[in-house]
Amino acid sequence: MNALILAAGLGTRLGSYTQDRPKALVEIAGRTMLEHQLRRLSSFGFDHFTVNVHHFAPMITDYLEQNRNFGLDIRISDESGLLLDTGGGIRKAMHMFSSSGPVLVHNVDIFSSADLKALYDRHVANKSSATLLTQKRQTHRYMYFDDRGRLTGWCNVKTGQTKSPYPTFVPQFNEALAFQGIHVLSPDLLPSLDKIETPTFSITDFYVDSCSVLDIRRYSIPDMLWADAGRPETLEMADKIVREHYLE
Repeated sequence: MNALILAAGLGTRLGSYTQDRPKALVEIAGRTMLEHQLRRLSSFGFDHFTVNVHHFAPMITDYLEQNRNFGLDIRISDESGLLLDTGGGIRKAMHMFSSSGPVLVHNVDIFSSADLKALYDRHVANKSSATLLTQKRQTHRYMYFDDRGRLTGWCNVKTGQTKSPYPTFVPQFNEALAFQGIHVLSPDLLPSLDKIETPTFSITDFYVDSCSVLDIRRYSIPDMLWADAGRPETLEMADKIVREHYLE
């Protein structure tokens, strides 16, 4: 199974933690974020990896070489010349996988108790274009789904900005969920991604713009533990999740 780890962010939210290293090499519970993700994903059966890099890119490639890729099949998608945002980064990396099949995309700084094999299997069973891991939690930015679990729109409740390809879209008539930074994409989504002319674009914007013509669904886990370790104040929660669900 294929997995893409998005490690190309600048890591500016972590302040002093990323002054001399990329976010992916910040340690939690004695191991780097990247090592934790590689080990956990491989424990679920993922065996072909691509890691996208940008900030301190050589440090990540050297780190992987020094650890012999942790015994895994890992390719590097280098964005040193231009940071491609989530959509552009995913598009570039998906072309690099040597095996066919869906790709699980995982932000390097997201830690959760989710069963990622179950997410992947649900995506395959539904034959969806994309399946997004979601949860009902408080946020400023919600993705909305109809009663079939299909994406219908997006809203920033703080600014009031709403996006949807459906002219009659009303957020209150849909289920509001938070996107958890983990999703699965089918390879047949690539032609649609390749039609986007700009090199950099947001995958969230792409999902919302395309949801009327592509089958983009949610996969929700109500009691899932989850932390975005991209901020100093959330590192403690990430440490707790790592110790309970990531360490052997």
